[in-house]
Amino acid sequence: MSRPSKYPEWVIQPSEKRMHDSFIMFASAIWMHLGLPKLTWIQADIGEYLQHGPRRRIIEAFRGVGKSWITAAYVLWLLYRDPQQKIMVVSASQKRADDFSIFCKRLISDVEFLRFLEPRDEQRTSNVSFDVGPARPDQSPSVKSVGITGQLTGSRADTIVADDIEVPSNSATEQQREKLGDLVKEFDAVLKPGGQVVYLGTPQVEQSLYNDLADRGYEVRVWPARFTNGFVDGIDKYHGRLAPIITQMLGKRPELAGTTTEPARFSDMDLAERETSYGRSGFALQFMLDTSLSDALKYPLRISDLLCMDVDPTNGPVQMSWASGPQQVVEHIPNVGLNGDRLHRPMWVSSEDFVPYQGCSMHIDPSGTGEDETAYAVIKQLNSMLYLIAWGGLEGGYDRDTLEALAKIAKKHGVNHIGVEKNFGAGMYQALFEPVLASIYPCHVEEYTVTGQKERRIIDKLEPVLNQHRLVIDSRVALQNSDAERTAKTGLYQLSHITKDRQSLRHDDRVDVLAEAVGYWQSRLRVDTEQQEDARKAKLLAEELARHASVCRAGGVFSNTVGKARRRGRRR
Repeated sequence: MSRPSKYPEWVIQPSEKRMHDSFIMFASAIWMHLGLPKLTWIQADIGEYLQHGPRRRIIEAFRGVGKSWITAAYVLWLLYRDPQQKIMVVSASQKRADDFSIFCKRLISDVEFLRFLEPRDEQRTSNVSFDVGPARPDQSPSVKSVGITGQLTGSRADTIVADDIEVPSNSATEQQREKLGDLVKEFDAVLKPGGQVVYLGTPQVEQSLYNDLADRGYEVRVWPARFTNGFVDGIDKYHGRLAPIITQMLGKRPELAGTTTEPARFSDMDLAERETSYGRSGFALQFMLDTSLSDALKYPLRISDLLCMDVDPTNGPVQMSWASGPQQVVEHIPNVGLNGDRLHRPMWVSSEDFVPYQGCSMHIDPSGTGEDETAYAVIKQLNSMLYLIAWGGLEGGYDRDTLEALAKIAKKHGVNHIGVEKNFGAGMYQALFEPVLASIYPCHVEEYTVTGQKERRIIDKLEPVLNQHRLVIDSRVALQNSDAERTAKTGLYQLSHITKDRQSLRHDDRVDVLAEAVGYWQSRLRVDTEQQEDARKAKLLAEELARHASVCRAGGVFSNTVGKARRRGRRR
């Protein structure tokens, strides 16, 4: 197609062909017009991926690398090659999306070889949606910008650019992440057959939308601000998503590990200053696109801190030790926690020395009329170890079937104390539960109250116990609480995904009742396991010595009696 130009034909024709065939050439021309330095090698690599990548792709690059600018140039390149293209730009907010389209409009009017794309008088020219000059009449504009919560449907697009649609304000809680995941499903209703979707962004948490999209067929490519600390470590940390050029460079030059990937723009000193300013976790997210450190700080409760084994219903081992080696991983139970957070069996159990449990409690968190279940947890205690032998939820709250089911659970496990949250119905639940309990399994019921922010209260009660590996979960209970079909309602999912943020979980009933059950036994957990065992052995030794002394005394009387009889016999 002929382009109006002040340059003679012999000058413009070859350059137009190169820009038509190569997006890097096109972007370089844009950069030259803007008076910017030449494209850096990372910008050029991102450009190559934009041109030659799969139809569904995700670009994760550090803050300041210019991924939005490069993609804006890519949008113009698509229109430069084919003005009939329809492109939708989606961002977390309408303003952010509008800024993207305004930048594109400004380049069209300013750059000489793009002016043929300027809208005609009769075409759409707003910042929200505009047409390019050669475009044929169509219900869909050439470029349309919209916020992720705006009206996505109603237009069709050959290309959808999702620019930073995940931000802290829409991904902090499980419910927000689920809502965001549902919103982007609308892209398939907008996309034309054979169209492409390009995501640009920075993940906020390990359970990022971008990671979920990787399971939906999207290819993810990552460009961090520093070369990772080691070739193998980089592959493992980023799950093989690092840009191939980075892994290749590390393979050839291992000494690059830990240095800047953009020395012309961000020196090692500059990155060190930014790391100090952002903080370690913030820098890991914003510049290294590494969620592992952030998750360790954000999600304090770990499934891997539990001990998982088949728990005997009446007796427990006096001692056991925790370990997290590959040989301790429990393979047959699905992982509903964070990546790599697996259950572990004990490294060692004193299998020849089992004694009866010292107590058993049951805690109940009644549900109202919402989506939460009536949650319960049954814990047996021995020395300073706790054994979670029942943990689940029942549909319904105060109906008789639910109350009878709870009473039968208490009877099955020989519970000698039941705690019921008082906050529900101001004591009404206990009044309803006690008559049902009396007919099935008479047991002491005590109400408890909870105060303060729920998430912090739960973490404060569970974290010390888990960190010391003093909570044992029965393997059957663990399997029941790792149901992949109803993940959000399972106990292990709730335990591993709760944060100190308000409403960080959509469902928290099971982890809440577990925290209260563990809190009930906290005074006993202050006693060290080894001290308990030493005291028990000392008591057994004292009893054995007492028995031995008794036998000796009995033996001495017998010997004296026999001796006297023999002496009397000799005298006769």
